[in-house]
Amino acid sequence: MKVAPNLILVGPMGSGKSSIGRRLARRLGLAFVDADTELERRTGATIPLIFELEGEAGFRQRERALLASLCAGRDQVIATGGGAVLDPDTRRQLADAGFVIHLKIDIDRQLQRLARDRVRPLLQTADRREKLLALGAQRAPLYAQIADLELDSGRMSVGAAADRLAELLQDRWQSPAAGAA
Repeated sequence: MKVAPNLILVGPMGSGKSSIGRRLARRLGLAFVDADTELERRTGATIPLIFELEGEAGFRQRERALLASLCAGRDQVIATGGGAVLDPDTRRQLADAGFVIHLKIDIDRQLQRLARDRVRPLLQTADRREKLLALGAQRAPLYAQIADLELDSGRMSVGAAADRLAELLQDRWQSPAAGAA
């Protein structure tokens, strides 16, 4: 059983980190934080605008600082952006500050879920399948490296995935506050 102050969801875009995370937080009585939404709130700029003005490197720097701030909190489910694991210090921080759940999804379901998305900067390409495969090849080992638990979320509804995670967490994760009670 891992004692950790937060639950942290990692995985590729379209894997359900935000929708499943929101439902899981509600079910467990925890706060929910979507890192991308919080970054937009704190900066007053959209992620596509940050990418446009500062490039991916500028975005990743802001993301790293935000996640450091979020990891200092407790009793929350944090949905990270798909590339949050690229930075070694951030990976270490996520693993230290939380019970990390890797949501997995196959490429066909990922493409289905992202078919109407015209906002994500990394999807602004002619061949989305090729881009998602390349991102997956780069990031999947990094998700696996820090994951305390993996779940294939592509074959489940949001509710079923949140329910399954809540079940699995009963024997694997404990909040420090629960341990003190």
